[in-house]
Amino acid sequence: MTAELIDGKAFAATVREKVAHHVARLKEDHRITPGLAVVLVGEDPASQVYVRNKGRQTVEVGMESYEHRLDADTPQADLLALIERLNNDPSVHGILVQLPLPDHIDADLVINAIDPAKDVDGFHISNVGLLATGQKAMVPCTPLGCLMMLRDRLGNLSGQEAVVVGRSNIVGKPMAQLLLRDSCTVTIAHSRTRDIGEVVRRADIVVAAVGRPGMVPGDWIKPGATVIDVGINRVEAPEKGMNEDGTPKTRLVGDVDFDSAAQVAGAITPVPGGVGPMTIACLLANTVTACCRANGLSEPEGLTA
Repeated sequence: MTAELIDGKAFAATVREKVAHHVARLKEDHRITPGLAVVLVGEDPASQVYVRNKGRQTVEVGMESYEHRLDADTPQADLLALIERLNNDPSVHGILVQLPLPDHIDADLVINAIDPAKDVDGFHISNVGLLATGQKAMVPCTPLGCLMMLRDRLGNLSGQEAVVVGRSNIVGKPMAQLLLRDSCTVTIAHSRTRDIGEVVRRADIVVAAVGRPGMVPGDWIKPGATVIDVGINRVEAPEKGMNEDGTPKTRLVGDVDFDSAAQVAGAITPVPGGVGPMTIACLLANTVTACCRANGLSEPEGLTA
């Protein structure tokens, strides 16, 4: 491998240290403790693990963690009523409703019921619009983490040619907006892009976020480019043996074919251990930012877009 490995796990630890420092200062100087409320509806196993990790890391950096676990058949009206109570609770600075939600609940309605100032996921339509128009917004956690790693690796991003592969509302679109704000020349590529390989080969920065394992091969990568792989895909790994039920064991891979891309890129994030750890770290950062804004205090340096 010739590419430098971008260690997201180590970078996330540094972000959490900065968050903990700011939390300690808020407590000492202003007698304020940032609070994050996480709402989980149902018993999706992956969501349960994610919520548990969020709660643990929230407490570890000195913040208050408020978990609300609701049954899968909870009426939508009850969920909206809970969000309204959290909106009006001054001890709660960030609200996150864990997705996906059960089918009988309108996710867009729920997300847009959150106070935009407490929307630490950055999904509220007001924050989407503010980001798109270059104004102060709560920024989605995964794109924020990608931006932090790119700035750390490359410094000033101005003039860099960036290609974002994927156009989701959660990663692709906000990632493109953040790169534009840092004066990159940005192209969004997707399933209908003609000659997508040629498009990606122009890029100094490649952000892959499509949810297709190994979609981006090494021969799409410009020599020396920085590659941020957001994809987390579980694929069969027969070489690891079989499960008790006779099915092959699995492993996690990204949207980029790591082995071939690492021979060409200047730097690359692995999967796992790349972008993934940054998501919760940036959630904590957003909560501190929301707390500072709510109290008219200076935003934490190095933790915002």
